[in-house]
Order: sequence, then structure tokens, then C-alpha cells
Amino acid sequence: MLVGRRAEQAALEQLLAQAQGGDSGVLVVRGEAGIGKSALLQHMRETAVAAGFAVHDAAGVEAEAEFAFAGLHQLCAPFLARAVELPEPQQAALGVAFGLREGAAPDRFLVGLAVLSLLAENGPLLCVVDDAQWLDQASAQVLAFVARRVGAERVVMVFALRDPGVTDVEAFSGLPELRLAGLGASDAQTLLATAVRAPLDDVVRDRIVAEARGNPLALLELPRGAPAVQFAGGFELPDVVSVPRRIENGFQRRANSLPADARMLLVVAAAEPTGDAALLWRAAAELGIAREAAAPAEAAGLLEFDFRVRFRHPLVRSAVYRAATPTDRRRAHGALAAVTDQQVDPDRRAWHRAQAVVGTDEDAAAELERSAGRARARGGLAAAAAFLKRAAELTPRPAVRAERALEAAHAKHEAGAPEALELLTVAAAGPLDAVAQARLQLLNARIAFHGARGGEGPRMLLDAAKALAPLDPALSRETYLDALDAAIVTGDRGPGGVRAVADAARAAPAPPESPRPVDLLLDGLVTTFTQGYAAGVPGLRRALDAFNRHERDDHAVNDGDDRRWLWLAGRTAMSVFDDQMVHALAARHVRLAREAGALATLPAALLVQSVMLVLSGDFSRAAEQTAIAAATRTVPVLHGQLILAAWRGRSDETTEVHATMVREAVGRGGRTEDFLAQYAMAVLHNGLGDYPAALVAATRAFESDELTHSNLAHSELIEAACRSGRPERATAALDQLSSRALASGTPWGLGLAARSRALVSTGPAAEEYYREAIEQLRNCRVATQLARTHLVYGEWLRRQGRRQGARQQLRTAHQMLSDMGAEAFAARAARELRATGEHPRSRSAQPSDALTAQELTIARLVATGATSREVGAQLFLSPRTIEAHLRSIFRKLSITSRRQLRDLRLP
Repeated sequence: MLVGRRAEQAALEQLLAQAQGGDSGVLVVRGEAGIGKSALLQHMRETAVAAGFAVHDAAGVEAEAEFAFAGLHQLCAPFLARAVELPEPQQAALGVAFGLREGAAPDRFLVGLAVLSLLAENGPLLCVVDDAQWLDQASAQVLAFVARRVGAERVVMVFALRDPGVTDVEAFSGLPELRLAGLGASDAQTLLATAVRAPLDDVVRDRIVAEARGNPLALLELPRGAPAVQFAGGFELPDVVSVPRRIENGFQRRANSLPADARMLLVVAAAEPTGDAALLWRAAAELGIAREAAAPAEAAGLLEFDFRVRFRHPLVRSAVYRAATPTDRRRAHGALAAVTDQQVDPDRRAWHRAQAVVGTDEDAAAELERSAGRARARGGLAAAAAFLKRAAELTPRPAVRAERALEAAHAKHEAGAPEALELLTVAAAGPLDAVAQARLQLLNARIAFHGARGGEGPRMLLDAAKALAPLDPALSRETYLDALDAAIVTGDRGPGGVRAVADAARAAPAPPESPRPVDLLLDGLVTTFTQGYAAGVPGLRRALDAFNRHERDDHAVNDGDDRRWLWLAGRTAMSVFDDQMVHALAARHVRLAREAGALATLPAALLVQSVMLVLSGDFSRAAEQTAIAAATRTVPVLHGQLILAAWRGRSDETTEVHATMVREAVGRGGRTEDFLAQYAMAVLHNGLGDYPAALVAATRAFESDELTHSNLAHSELIEAACRSGRPERATAALDQLSSRALASGTPWGLGLAARSRALVSTGPAAEEYYREAIEQLRNCRVATQLARTHLVYGEWLRRQGRRQGARQQLRTAHQMLSDMGAEAFAARAARELRATGEHPRSRSAQPSDALTAQELTIARLVATGATSREVGAQLFLSPRTIEAHLRSIFRKLSITSRRQLRDLRLP
């Protein structure tokens, strides 16, 4: 019975109506245990079936949370027969994820795209995922990713998460939410009346309602589990125990009143998360429990037996398992291990066997270690970490235990779990050999840096690099590069700063005879930071060319060794003003991250690509890349949003994102995040013409090693200083920019330097520099800087009284800036044009103006001849959604075919 949830019912029914109309919908239903999530979902199922929807369910199970893709398999099992219709890469990714075929760890984006495609072909469809807080990490990430990409699939996805007190599932943050509060007094009394048939004294009834705090399950269950005498005097005081715990206690009392065999059967069912009734009965037989033992448990309303075993409520499962004695829990797991087929489900058998062990057991530990290897191969880092952690606990020999604990710590860190430090403590107890000890030191340093982003990180990484030098020279060199990158990122100018780390890195082991790209990059950066920019540029160019050559080396692409360094390589290409190289390396980084399913690195790759797209004036593609990064929800992606908003001149949006970044940077000690925010604010204020504010922000940004390394801050500081009447504040930035441009010799660098010198010059010299800047910047892809050069040149000409020449430059600037969507800079150009006596022309309307950023991206891809399936794979959307977008694109452009789209000249 669903009482008092009218508004919530309406919200869910609206989602179904959207799907019937050809759209999709997503909702996360949050609330404490017993608040009515399951009842609301059941109402939605019934409504959906009546409306002609297919309904498919999955549920997170606490004991199943370590099995990669277990929850996803529940949801997708009915569709797997149709997986043969998917493109081969998607088939392979799904097959490996579900253990149906052998292969490398699957790309989670391909798994997500495969799931999205399967769901899209089965609409109208309602997917209900209950207890999502207990989903395994891989399933949670994929399902949340799919939820963010559903569009026109006629699919509704609803996730129920318990709040609070259960580990939150970060993957679902940011999705539309519906929070369930307790029932009001009137609705609570109505529901209570259904549970207590006998008349209740008003005072007692009010006490029950107050103590239940509007929790529907409490209203139904507390009276059933309470002695009759309590109806006369009320229940215990409301604040003694929380409502969910009291509900769980009630279930425990009910279970404890059952015969011994029935209680043991409940424990086995609680320990077996799949709900496989046949498996449960085999385990019961192993324990000598007859089937008749189920009757009392069913009569007590705790669970029901059919083809599957279902508990009345997830709290019943947890209550039964927690109340069981350790001996009974071990007996249950032992029986389940004995009857689980080792060939069909070796990992679950190994897990049950491990839970049945008292003390240590090398055979069980070794079996778990093999399960960890299989889990890792399927992309289940969290599962591998859990297997290894338990294997370490079961290992009798200290040296082997320490090794397994170290491997578990590595896996926990890769999976983003906080227990890595705890496992490192176990590993440190040893004994460890010298190589393992150095690897422990390295992992400890990486955890420290990623956790705090503070100055200790580079120093600890340096110590690890020194320890590794005689043991593993290649890993030592990589760790020195890690330390140098960390120093650049933290922006610390103290003992852990870039110069100090670069000095220390000179002691790195010599590179091999055939140096890898990473070796060349380390040497180039060390030279740059110890001997100067000009001395370092040739080595940096050799390193970047080596990374680029590896693009044509199939083996290098497949082994993924370069992937983790492309983030630094792309930023280094910016430091030598090589716009073509930045675009090439960023595109490769994005592709490799996607192919490898590297959820942790894809957003960083997309960030570099997005920044270069912004600088190139391609704001619509940059927006789509930022949207894809946001769909992953693996790391903060505010950086790309901030820079795009600033260049677009959207003050409110930029200020809002900037404030969020600063708050997060304070929490993590991330100085670079603040510096990057200051760079974006400098761009915004320069566009708006608020030069004093731009000078403050740009000065702060110029203090960052990261922003000076990538050359983003110099030109903003110089323009702001000159326009504020403080040209002396631009001296250091101008000197550095000019020397770097000369050393790099690229049109991008030379153009920026010439424009900057023009800003501080007067007379004929200034004009010569402006003309030089325009000629240089015409020969590179950094269209935003070319447009801004036309703008400042036009402003200078107007102040010289040369209106005709000023109009020509300002017209060009206004058109370029308007076309790319740099609204604030375009408005600045318009103001200057009006000051010359010319009214700026409105931008000519283009057919493509009616398209959204996503539609424009789709139109561009389709215009190249790509199919809907190919475009969907590129943008992580289903072919059905691409087709829906195409219908909208055709309508807006007044065309009817893909051929006509190819004939259009899209921006």
C-alpha cells in the first residue's frame, strides 16, 4: 500500500510519459532505509507495465559489491541474446566484462555504449536499480555513465540509494534526484492503521507515529515485532536508537524466534547474494537442513522461496547476517563453497571458501589471488583489490602476506578506495625485499600526493625514485618524472618546487641506449628547468616527436605505456608553442584513454583537447568534449567548463564555476586549480574590459609553474597591465614570453610575443609589431589570439586617430569573435567600432545557428560520411539518439538527407 506519496508518484509517472513521447528520463530516489523507496518503485513498475513498458530490474547486494559488473549483468541478462547485433568492439567489451569470453580488460566506455545500445533497442523500457549503494564499482560507473547519455531511447532509469549511513556512490552524483522524507502525521496514522487492526489509544498511537518519525517500514514493522504489552504504554524513547537500526532489530528478534534449522537456512540465504534457489537448496542439503525448514521463515514474513529467494526487505538480509554467530556464518559460506561449481563460478566459490576459513589457509589465499587476476582482466579493479586484501589476511607466511598486501594496496589505490594506506601498513610489517620496499615507498608517495596535492608529494616521490635507482632504473626514471610533474602541478616554489626537483632529477639513472619517449621527456624537462628554456627546447622537441612517432607504432599504442604521460606531453607541447603537436597528442591521448577504458585519465585528456579547441575558436566542439568528460564523473571536470565559459564571456557562469573550483582547491590543497581559475578570470575580465580586475587575476596566475610552463598566463598579464596603465607590471612576463618565442620559433609564440611588444610600444614600432603578430598568428590554429590581435590593433589605431584603419581591424575582430562565440571580446570590439562612428554589423544568420552545440558536432561528423552507429560510438550516444538528433538537425536546416548535409559548409 502506497500512502502519502502523491507528489513523488507524479514525478515518476512524468518520466514514463516522457518516454512514451520518445524521450528518456533518469531519476535517483534517495532516502533512509524503510522510507518507502521500494514501495514507490513497485508502484512505478505496475504503472509502467500498464502503460506498455517492459520492466527490468537489478539490485545491489552488499555481499556482491566486490564482483565486477555483477549488478550490470543482472540488468542486461535478458538482452544478451541480442548482443550479437552490436559492433564487434562492443560485443567484445560486454563479453569480457560478463566473463563470457577471454580478452583484455574491457573499455568501460565501450561497455557503457553496448549497454546503451541494448537498452535503446528494447524501448519503451523501465530499468529499476534498487539498493544502488551496494552495486559493485564497475556496474555503478557504467550505469551512471549510461544514465547521463540516454536521450531518445524511450528508456527510463531509476536508481534507489539508501541515505544516510551507507557508503555513497559518487558515480550517481549530479543526476536528477528525488529525496523521500518521512510521512506527515495524517498519512502515518493511515498507514499505521493497516498494521494494527485493533483500536489504539490516541496517546499510544501518537507515540508510535512520533517514534517512527514518518518512516513507513517502521510504522508497519515496529508494531509486529513489539510485545503486546507495549501497546498500552508506548515504545522506547524516540532518540534511543535510529529508526533503521530499530527496524533491523525487529527483524532480528523475529528471526531469533524461529527454529534452529530455519535460522540457519536464513543465514545461508543471507550469505548467498544471487538469490539462486537451486544453489541454496544444495547448500542446505550440505548442512543437513530439510526443505521444510523454510516454512517458518516464510510464515514470519522474512523471505519467500520460488525460483529465486527474495528477502522481504534488504534490512532482513543484513539483520540476519549480522545477528548470526561467526561459527554459523562460516558454516554457511563453507556449504556454499562446497556446492558452487568451480568451473562455472570459480571466483564466487573462492570468496565463499575464504569466508569459511578460521585463521590462515594458503590454498584459499592462492585461490583468491587467482580470482584477483581474473577480476583485473575483466576491468574489475575493486574486485581484484578485495580478493587480494582477503588473500593477504589468510596468508600464513609473513613475506608472502606482505607481498599480497602490497599488491592489494596497489589495486585499492587504482580503484580509488581509501583502504590502501591500511594495507601498506600491513605490507610494511614485512619482510619485503629491496624492490618491494621501494615499490611500497613509491605507492605511499603517490597516495600522499593524490590525497593532499601538497608539497610533500614531490619530495616523497623523489625519495622513492632514489630508492628505485639501483633496483629498477626504468621505474626510477618514471618516478623522477612523476615528481617533476607533481612539482609543476602543485606550484610550490619552496624546497619541493620545480627547480629543486629538477636539480634532484639530474641524478636519475642514465636512459637506455634506445631511450623511450618518457626518457626523452624527463631529460628535456630537467634541462629546461635547470639550464633554461632555450637550452631545453631541442630536447623537448625530440621527446614530443618521439611521442608522435609512437602513434604509428601499433605495439606502443597497444601496450599503453605512453598513455599516462600524454597528459604531460600535451602540456609540454603548449610550452613550446606547438599548436599542431598539442592537437595531435591530445587527440591521441583521448583515443587511447577511451580504448583502454581509462576512466581516471580520460577527463584529463579531454581537458587538454578542450583547452586547445577553445584557443582555436572551436567553442562548440570544446563544449561537447566537456560534456563527455562530465559524463564520466571520475574526476572534477570544472577546469574545461571554466575556461570555455570565460572565453565565451559569460560572467555569471564563470564566476559560479570559479567559486566551486576555489572551494574544492582549498579542500584538497590544490594550488594549481586556483591558479587555473585565476587565468580564466583574467580572460573574462580582459574580455569585459575590466583591466584592473584582470591584472589582479593574471598576476596570481603568473605565479603558477603550471601556467607559466604551458604559457597560458603571459599574454593575459601583459594586456591587463598595459590597459590598466601599469606597463611596468608586464616587464617580467614580456621578457620571458619574448625569449621563449624566439627559442621556440613557432608562429604561435612569435605572434603572441609580437602583439605583447606592440602593447608596450609606441609609434611606428608598435604598428610594426601589430602587423608582425597578425602575419604570424595567421599561420597557426590559435584563432582566438589572432582575433584578439585584430582587436587590440584596431583599438590602438583608433587612439591614434586613424579611424579608417581602425574600422577595418575592428570589423575583422568583431566578425571573428562573434562567429566563434567569444561574446565579451566581440562586445568590446563592437564598442570600439561605435567609437569610430561605425555601427557594428549584426552577425549574418547562418542555418547552423539554430543547432545546439551537440547537434552541430553530430552534423559535422555525419557530414564526413560517418554512420549513426559510428557517430554514437564517438560521442557515447546510442544510434537511436543520433537518429533523433538528425531528425531535429534536418528540420532546422530544411534538408532531408545526409547527402545534403555533406553539401552544406558547416562552421
